[in-house]
Amino acid sequence: MSQKRQQVTWLALTVVEKAARLLPHLSALTLGSALGALVHRFSRKRVDAAEARCVRALGIGISTARDIVARSYRNLGRSLMEFYRLPLIADHLDDFVVLHGEENLHQALAEGKGVILLTAHFGSWELAAAALARRGFPMNAIGAEQRDDRITGKIISLRDQAGVTTIGKGFDLKAALRCLKNGEILGVLLDQDPRDKGMVVPFLGLPASTPYGPVKLAHRLGAAVVPLFIVRRADGFGHDLYLLPPLKGARGAFGEDLEADLARCNDILSRWISDHPDHWLWLYPRWMSTVGDV
Repeated sequence: MSQKRQQVTWLALTVVEKAARLLPHLSALTLGSALGALVHRFSRKRVDAAEARCVRALGIGISTARDIVARSYRNLGRSLMEFYRLPLIADHLDDFVVLHGEENLHQALAEGKGVILLTAHFGSWELAAAALARRGFPMNAIGAEQRDDRITGKIISLRDQAGVTTIGKGFDLKAALRCLKNGEILGVLLDQDPRDKGMVVPFLGLPASTPYGPVKLAHRLGAAVVPLFIVRRADGFGHDLYLLPPLKGARGAFGEDLEADLARCNDILSRWISDHPDHWLWLYPRWMSTVGDV
């Protein structure tokens, strides 16, 4: 990204942040949806690529894919507004987010070996982390590096104000080890393409280079891997946050086979994305290093 384009992006985000703070919550989310629709309208090249990924990964027609991708942009706009508003709403997130399966996280933490919270760029993922932090859970999130250091700093600051600690750059092994050894939670987004640094396993039915560090760490420390998904309700305002039971291997134990366990992680991410396709970030080139930008 050129320096000029970075500056334009930063200024635009600054204006959006100010609007998010000034407007009532519902109005801010409505504006976020409209902004998402606007970006969708004027990002034809990226939208076409996103629709092509959706068609191939889900095996659907182009008309259905167009609707899914358009809704995903609107959801992303709402999620951005929620993220900017975290300092204002952090103390009463229970008004917006209903937890399901909280006992699964309590039980996993009780083992004393830390918990890897498995999710993706799905729904309002930053809001999910904040909601857990405000419930008293010791939340940490992997990196936030952006091309513009100002945006990176903003992400870290907003997380911090909501009680979520950002650790390391990318997957910082030492910081992750320290977090889990302290019996805390490490939030991981496993749907990024690490290229030649990952292991190729299916994601939405297509071979995808997948980060294996978090799963290898779970094997090493015996940490539980708890899947998390936050689903926006039909009103566009409320959320249901689902904490699933810790993942288990084919013979009961998670930790016997790295490739099989990594595939199991991708399987559950794929199922939830298939069930809620407009919640996922289709604009990201997930399969670039394996099957190309479909």
